[in-house]
Amino acid sequence: MMTETQLLVWLRGPALQVAIAIFVVGVAVRLLEVLVLGRKADLAEARGSAVAGGMRTILMRSFPDRATLQRAAFTEITGYIFHIGFFVTLLFYAPHILLFNSALGISWPALPTPVIDATAVVTIITLVAVLIHRLTNRVMRFLSRFQDYLVWLLTILPVVTGYIAFHRIGVTPPILIAIHIISVELFLIVFPFTKLMHAFTLFMSRYYNGAIAGYRGVKS
Repeated sequence: MMTETQLLVWLRGPALQVAIAIFVVGVAVRLLEVLVLGRKADLAEARGSAVAGGMRTILMRSFPDRATLQRAAFTEITGYIFHIGFFVTLLFYAPHILLFNSALGISWPALPTPVIDATAVVTIITLVAVLIHRLTNRVMRFLSRFQDYLVWLLTILPVVTGYIAFHRIGVTPPILIAIHIISVELFLIVFPFTKLMHAFTLFMSRYYNGAIAGYRGVKS
């Protein structure tokens, strides 16, 4: 039976390497599937720039318009909050930056720990609110499938377990850190095969739609 130290060494070593390999290969395969589909050549005369249209659509659809906010303000606002919060805690927490530096050889300034701590709390609260909204909204509940709840769970777990590990709530610190690492590795393993892939395909699809419209000289 593994000791706490041996478990941490295994999770930080072979287990993490396997999770990263599955993540990288899975994402690459999924993106390749999209790219090899290709599209038929547009034989119509160009009336505008496809590149400009694609970039414009990426930019414009990164911010909700007034009609969307009036129709689904809660979904839009909470979506921005928890996405930003998740990436802030991932990319600007000092221990995470040290991990990126050891793996990739790159580093950047960290945010103060109280800022990361507060961001994690806001992210957790927002994700809980998102789940409650999904469960109480008839339309969203009807449209939701198992994968939607799985993606929600895999997104909130690293934040919750990281917060608990930082504050040393419950069991011993090594076990708390181990649980946090396991939640991150599960996130990486499942990522390419679920709707989490939208982190990569979102901008591709926006560019594609905008490029078609731009080529035809119309707004997407």
